[in-house]
Amino acid sequence: MRSTYSSKYRRLLARLREARVGAGLTQTEVATAVSRTQSFVSKCESGERRLDAVELSELGQLYGKPLAFFVAEEEPGKGTASLSAEAPETYASRGGRKASKKRRGTGSR
Repeated sequence: MRSTYSSKYRRLLARLREARVGAGLTQTEVATAVSRTQSFVSKCESGERRLDAVELSELGQLYGKPLAFFVAEEEPGKGTASLSAEAPETYASRGGRKASKKRRGTGSR
């Protein structure tokens, strides 16, 4: 039988569990911290329930991992990843806004 998940999503699932275990947390402890059930955490890690970006971010913060850890093409710490773990700091250093030229209104009033 063929897998219903892409290799990228399987990698995300593996890293999700790896991050939890690396943080020294049980599924029950994670569930309590995010106000969910242990079953929710288990289903997310097994791929039975897909995570949205907000949920993944919340778990990443709990585990002390940036979003890039979960979605990078390369193994964490090996080679160049497709997403930089430094991106949030760069974004925050600009005051949470994109660096761009200010546009002046050209419309008439």
